[in-house]
Order: sequence, then structure tokens, then C-alpha cells
Amino acid sequence: MAIISRIGRRNWAVRLLLESIFVLLAIGAVSMIYPFLLMIAGSTKSAVDAAETRIIPSFLVDDDALYRKYIEGLFNESLNLMQATYDSDAATFATLERPGPTSPELLEAWEDFLRASDLPHATYTLGFLRAAATRGVQPEYLRHWKDELYREHDGDIHAVNRALGTTYVNWNSIDMRPGDFLARRSAAQEGVLAARFNEFKARQPFHDRYYFSVEGYYRNAFLRNRYTRDLTALNAAHGTQHATWSEVRLEERFPADPSRPDAVRQDWETFVRYLINLQWIEADDSALAPYRAYLLSKYNGVDGLKRTYGPAYASVDEIRLPVAGVDGGLVYSDWEAFVQGWHDPLTDQWHKLPLESVRIRSLESMFRDYVRARHGDLASANAALGTDYADWSGIAIPQQAWHARHFASVTGALRREFASRNFITVWDFIVVRGRGVFNTAVYSILSVIVALVFNPLAAYALSRYRPPSAYKILLFLMLTMAFPPMVTQIPVFLLLRDFNMLNTFWALILPGVANGYAIFLLKGFFDSLPKELYESASIDGAGEFRIFWQITMSLSTPILAVIALNAFTVAYSNFMFALLICQDQRMWTLMPWLYQLQQGSGPGVVYASLLIAAIPTFIIFALCQNIIMRGIVVPVEK
Repeated sequence: MAIISRIGRRNWAVRLLLESIFVLLAIGAVSMIYPFLLMIAGSTKSAVDAAETRIIPSFLVDDDALYRKYIEGLFNESLNLMQATYDSDAATFATLERPGPTSPELLEAWEDFLRASDLPHATYTLGFLRAAATRGVQPEYLRHWKDELYREHDGDIHAVNRALGTTYVNWNSIDMRPGDFLARRSAAQEGVLAARFNEFKARQPFHDRYYFSVEGYYRNAFLRNRYTRDLTALNAAHGTQHATWSEVRLEERFPADPSRPDAVRQDWETFVRYLINLQWIEADDSALAPYRAYLLSKYNGVDGLKRTYGPAYASVDEIRLPVAGVDGGLVYSDWEAFVQGWHDPLTDQWHKLPLESVRIRSLESMFRDYVRARHGDLASANAALGTDYADWSGIAIPQQAWHARHFASVTGALRREFASRNFITVWDFIVVRGRGVFNTAVYSILSVIVALVFNPLAAYALSRYRPPSAYKILLFLMLTMAFPPMVTQIPVFLLLRDFNMLNTFWALILPGVANGYAIFLLKGFFDSLPKELYESASIDGAGEFRIFWQITMSLSTPILAVIALNAFTVAYSNFMFALLICQDQRMWTLMPWLYQLQQGSGPGVVYASLLIAAIPTFIIFALCQNIIMRGIVVPVEK
């Protein structure tokens, strides 16, 4: 029967009351759902859109927002490399704009150049490999790299370490740092791991790479730091009239013309001798004699040179100029010292690479040479490429427009990738490469089974036979709740250690076999069952176990659902005890795994992990809720 009758509902005051209640309930629902929706949206974020507070992430509906997220991933969240590669003034990825229309013929020429040229691996870096700012997320190609290693070595991380000379602790610790190979400090890596990764990198599509711009590095990392970002200061020092920074060019050869300002030569020399990576520097034969003199001076003649280098340099005539990207080790170290300048303390002489013999062999110069060889003169090149360059030095690498064109063709795939990669990262961490879900499933199932066996047996004995000390026993069981788990963990740990049961499922389950509160609840429920049922069953010849199983347990489904739900919740959310008892990662349950993941992850991965972790709890609660409500409502209706 309803509390308010139909006639009473016609009163305006009652209607106002009911409507107020509905409004309050709706506000309460929104106040709960809105933060949840924000967390779902946050589970797809990276550093570029972390500050957004929208229920629907902008990259799902806005191509410009998706483009910024794409460029952020492409450059592995390195803003400096993006600025140098694109010659961009964008202060952050969030302020980057898509480029304007570019000649399709020029973009095709750049792509043809990449196909025709066997560029060294140090001239480019693979995108979608690392997310340093977002933290914790595994981009697409890092996942592919790990999958390849996993298949090659049958999932054995120790075999990977033996084959590649690495020291990975587990599969989740695998990480690859993409080098920039522009600065002098970023030397190309050597070894088995580097060779294997370079082979993997070379097989990936051109569009998922970004190629290093030496001219962009010269403008953004050197000139803009030296002259601030004031172009007028650069024009005054260099005697130029550049209207924009994109007009500034890095000359391939040393600007030896005495009519030009000294600052031009000083900047060029500083950049070549101390900043640019040696792979971009070529020296002609005029540098061979000074280089030989430098080595002989440094190693005190041919005999000292032979003791250091071995039979490779048996005579002066066998000394050759190093080849960038090929010679490493001591040859690279001596060549770097020669480029910078080496002072002989015995003769008080400086040995330096003659700048007149140097040529900066950048990708820009390679591309210009390719266009010149393909079209001959500049007029023909402009006609074929749909451009209007005034001189050959104006031809720049159209990487940003090239990437933007590719972006327009894969927007759907990018949205799926960005919306799911945080969840894929969590799943890979706790399931594919870890045992968190498996251990938690075993632990939770065993905990529920044990709770539904031992607690009902104890409660049935107290309820059925009513021993004189029943209430004292119940009081003792309730007193166990007075001690917080942090206190009882210490003696439990010592006891399990003495029994050599640490890092086992027994250690997780046995301390919670009997629960005082569960026994108290079950006894109270069993006491409410009619005694006539037990008497009738006994008269009909039913044994004690049959009475317990077919009568008591059958009629106690609602309270058993409560006990099962509580046992599952305790086991599933167990963190501190599980980490203390099982310190071996192979026995970690889900909560320690998620804690470790969250410590090194950004908000997006954390939100994704919370959503994934909430799914089993929600399903179990939904199943048990039906049983609990049926046990409450049906008796009331009867």
C-alpha cells in the first residue's frame, strides 16, 4: 500500500513535496554521475589535453585537437624536437596549428626522396615510442617492439636479457628512449640492443617517423638562444634583413667572405665545432694532412699510434678521415677532439679541423641536391613542384605539411588509438605481462569458498545446539573486530613466516578463514529460521549434514550473498596485507600491481586503471544485489 493515497496526491502541497524530492534526487544523481563521466574522459588524456574538463574529450569531435594530440605522440612528447623539425614558434603542443596548403608535388618529391635514399638510422627517429610527459602510457610502437621481443623469446624476459645484453627486471620495465641525434652529446648507440632496434625502426612506415632538421636546430636551439627571440638582434649582428625566422638559412660551407660580419663566421664556427652532432659534418681531403699531424702529435709518433690503435694504423699513409655513422669508439673520440680543437702541451700548438674543408651534410642539403639532380635548373624545379623558390637555399623539408596530409587520412584510427591506449597499457601491465588478474581471481574465489564453508558451519553449531557459552563465544568473536588490521598483520606475518608459507595462496587465505562478524550475522539469521523445520526433518530421518545443507543453507541465500560479497570485497581490495605477505611479484594481487603502475603513471593511466579495477566489483555487486533484495522484499510481501 502506498504511503500517500491517490486523493492525497491531488493536493498542491503534496505535489510540490513530491516534485521537490524528485528534483533533489536528480541533483544527487547528476552530482554522482558528472564526476564519473569526467573520470572516463580523463582516462583518454595525455599531457596536451590534461587540463581539459569536458565530459566528451575534444579530440573525439575536433580535428584540430586530434592533430595536436597526434603531433605530441609523433614527437614522443618532445617539444624541442618538434620546434626544430617544424621550425615552429608554438610554445606548447596545445597551441600548435595545422599548416596551410602545400604543393602536393613538393610533398610527393619529399616522399620519393625518402624512398630513393638509404638514409642512416641516426637521421630520423620513430614516433609513438615514448611518452615522457604523460608518464606510464605505452604508445603504439613501444607495444609493437615488446610484442616482437615477446614472440622471439617465447615470453622469457631472461632470454631477452641474454640475447640483447639488457637487465630488464620484467616485461613492464622495457622502455626505449628515442635519440635526437642533433646535439653533439647525442651519439648514436652501439651494441646488440641498438642494432636490433634500428632494424625494427627501419621496417616502420615513413609517416610514423620524423626526420631531423639541422637548419631548424641551428635556428631554434642555437640562434634563438643566442640572440633571444628578437629577430632584429640577429639581423643587426649578421647584417641581414630577414622578415621571419624561417628565412634564416644555415650555410653548407664556412662563410669565409671577409665582407660579411664576423658574427656570421663566429656563429657558424661555434655551431660546427661544439654543438652539431658529428654525423652531419663532412670534411674533404684538405683536412687529411692536419688530421694526421694531430694524431701523430697526440700519440707521440707512429709507434704510439700503433700501440693505441693496433695494426689499423701501421703507417701514416693508412690514416684516413673518419666516416660519420661508421667509425665509433676511439676513432670517434679523437675526431671529436680534432673538430673542437686539441692543444698539445709539449709544443703549445692547437690542432683544429680547418673550417674551409667542412661541409654540413644535412637532410635539407640532401633534399636540395636530389631536386637539383632530378630537375636540373631552379625554374624547372619550380614548375614541376608548383613552387616559387627564389634560390636553391629556399627549398626546405616539408615535413609538417607531409605529416598533416597523412594525419587527414587516418583520423579514425588515431581516435581509436588515443581513446584506448591507456586502457591497453593497464591491461598489458596487469594481464599480458603480469599475473595480477590471475592471482586476484584465484585468491578471491578461494576466499569466497572458504567464507561460505567455515563461517556457516560455526554459526550453525552455535545456533542449532545453543551451548551454554554461546554468548561468550560470540563476544570473543566480536572482540576480534576491536583490533585494526595493521596491528594483527605483525603477528600474522611472523606466524606465516615460521610456517614457511610466505608468497603462497595459503598465506593469503588462511588468516581470513573465520570471520567473527560473519559468524555473528549468520547465527542471528539462523536463529530466525523456524525450529519446526528442523524437527520435521529429524522426524523424517534427515541427518545433520542434510539439515544443514538442504534446509539451513537453502533458506539463507540472502545472508550468504552478503557474506560472499564481503569476502570478495576484502580479497579483491586487499593491498597492504597482500604486499606484506607476498613480496614476490609473481604472487602479487591486483592492488599491488595497480599501485606500482600508478606510482609511475600520469592521470590518464591512473583513471583507466581505476575504471578497469571497478568492473569486477560492479559485476559481483550487481549479481549479489538481486539475491539480497529478493531475500528482503519477498518475506516482507508475504
